[in-house]
Order: sequence, then structure tokens, then C-alpha cells
Amino acid sequence: MSESDSPTPPPVDGSSETAPTPGSKATPPPAAALGAQTPATGSGKPRNLADVLREFADHQQKMRDELGRVIVGQAETVEQLLAAIFTRGHCLLEGVPGLAKTLMVSTLAQILDVSFKRVQFTPDLMPSDITGTQVLEEDDSGRRSFRFVEGPIFANILLADEINRTPPKTQAALLEAMQERQVSVGRETHRLPEPFFTIATQNPVEQEGTYPLPEAQLDRFMFNIKIGYPTADEEEKILTATTRGEMPAVNKILSGRAILTCQKLVGSIAAGPLVIRYASRLVRATRPGDPTAPDYVKELVDWGAGPRAGQNLIAGAKAIAAMAGRFSVEPADIDRVALPVLRHRIATNFQAQAEGMSTDDLINRLLKDIPVPEPPKLG
Repeated sequence: MSESDSPTPPPVDGSSETAPTPGSKATPPPAAALGAQTPATGSGKPRNLADVLREFADHQQKMRDELGRVIVGQAETVEQLLAAIFTRGHCLLEGVPGLAKTLMVSTLAQILDVSFKRVQFTPDLMPSDITGTQVLEEDDSGRRSFRFVEGPIFANILLADEINRTPPKTQAALLEAMQERQVSVGRETHRLPEPFFTIATQNPVEQEGTYPLPEAQLDRFMFNIKIGYPTADEEEKILTATTRGEMPAVNKILSGRAILTCQKLVGSIAAGPLVIRYASRLVRATRPGDPTAPDYVKELVDWGAGPRAGQNLIAGAKAIAAMAGRFSVEPADIDRVALPVLRHRIATNFQAQAEGMSTDDLINRLLKDIPVPEPPKLG
């Protein structure tokens, strides 16, 4: 079946309105929509998957452009944040203070027409301060009952600022929300709004008064994104832009409904058997007990990545392919998301630290040593 014969895909903005008839004057869609209410061709033919992917690629580029009005540089970080959003993933941002981590997330929330809450994590923060609590109320007849008051976690985007400054009990309050997208309080379970993303930040340098995230919670984050210092040119642009006393306004690009539609579109991107096999080989090579692991992994690694790493490799690669307007995943897409997916799922030992081998160095070496599987030969 050719592309022109394929079923008409849903509009990327999630609307169900019919397209205008040829010759009529269409009303421009709002900023929150993706412009998918008009036919892709002048002949009024139904749009095929190629048209939807092209539209999706154009609008994710608009999102990058809007972010670029406030955030200087950080192209890889922005790409990984968008990939996580389009695949229902959560992100952990690591970087020293002053690298615009909080500004980046708040600006991203501004270009998305969704609810946004920020929680500053502190040592005295309680789980109920995030999830919500039951309050006792009395009506006019004197009858008392409990009513659940929602916490800040009931938002589409939750910014957990400096998450490693709060005790494990409060950190664990996010586990159910991040994995199951629900909150249990007493005997009741409350669903979180869709879409829902947790973007956490932490300072990797300062250790006093902090509580490192346990491995179980780290594994809930799709990406661990490390933000480095800007280049000399970028720093000059930052100083020029931030000392004028003006904050540029950004436009809203996507609605919550459109994001859900984009997630379905990204999920429909094809990942062939060779790509699946390559992702599996890469993940298994990080485990020192696996027969296929290189000798240096057996010497330098205590434990490697689990199956969730492979799932996130495929999901992230699908988002990269969709943002490039492609129908299927390529091995290079796996390589592009390997660092943020694997770096927090591999534990190196003291020998690796003594040799100055970081987790990123190990992953980069694996990307060079693990070959892409060869396609089967015909005949």
C-alpha cells in the first residue's frame, strides 16, 4: 500500500475538525495548534504520514526557536528535553548553579499550553507537601468529612528543583507518580493529569546537606542530562542578553492535547529488527556478568543497565527520528541518546575512578566497540 493509499492520520494538534473545502478561505489556527486543520496539498487530498511527520518536524523546530530566544546554546539539552516530552519520559538535569537549568524548564513550560508547578526541594519538605493531603471539613449540618487537597504534583510539568536536597522519604513520594502517573493518599488513588512530566535538577558538585538519589529512583528518569559551561561566544551572548533588563516573550506552540497526539505519532515510528538488536547489544555490553561484555567493562563496572535502558534507547531514538521527519529509526539515533539514557544506569568501581574513567568515557568507548548488526544476506 502506497503512502497516498494509507489511512488518514489524525491531526497533530489532536483536533477532529474537518478540513475546509477547496476554494474556501481557512481561518488560521491558534498558536497552540500545529496548523493541522488544513489539507497538506492544494488539491484537498487527505494528508499522509509523510505530511504529518513534516508538520511535526516543523513545529518542534519552532519550539527550539522559541527556546532559543531565552536560552543561549544548549542545543543537545533542548533536543533531549523535547525527545523526553514526546515519549512520556522524565528528565534529571545536572549542572553547577547558574547554568539556566530552572530557566530552561520554566521557558519550556511557557511555550507549551499546559499547567506548570515548581517545587523547591528542602530538607524539611514532607511528602504531603508534594502529593497533597486530606483536610477535615464540616458542612452546615455539622457533618464532618475529609476532602483531598491536591499538591503541586497535579500539574502537567513538575519542576523538582534541587531534588537531592530533600530526604529519601520525600524523594520516594515521586516514585509512584513518575512510574504509575498516580498518587495514593490513604485509601484513595488519584490520577495525575495527562500529559505529565517530572523534570528534576540537582547540583552534582556540592555534597554537604544533600541526599543522593537511590538507584531505583534514578532508573525512573529516562534521561540524565548533564549541562556544561557555555562556550566563549555563548557566554558573551548571555551577558549581552541578560544585562539589558529585558526578558523576551515566547509564544505558545503546543497544547496538552497536541502533545498527546505527538506522543502517539512518535510511538508509531518504526524500529526495525537490526536497530532493536543493536540497542540490546549495547545495553547487554554494560553488564560485567554478560558473556558479550568487553573485558574493560568486567574490570571497571560493578553493575550495568537493565531492560528499561533498552526501552528508553528505542523510545528516545524514535523521537529523534520523528523530529528529523523520518519514518524509521537509524542506528545513529540510538547513538545520539545513548549517553543520557545509560550514564545513570551504570555503576563504575574504584578501579575506574583510579584510572580516571568516567561513565561517559565508558559509554563512548562502547559506542565505538559495539558494531551495528549486519543485515541478513539474501540468497
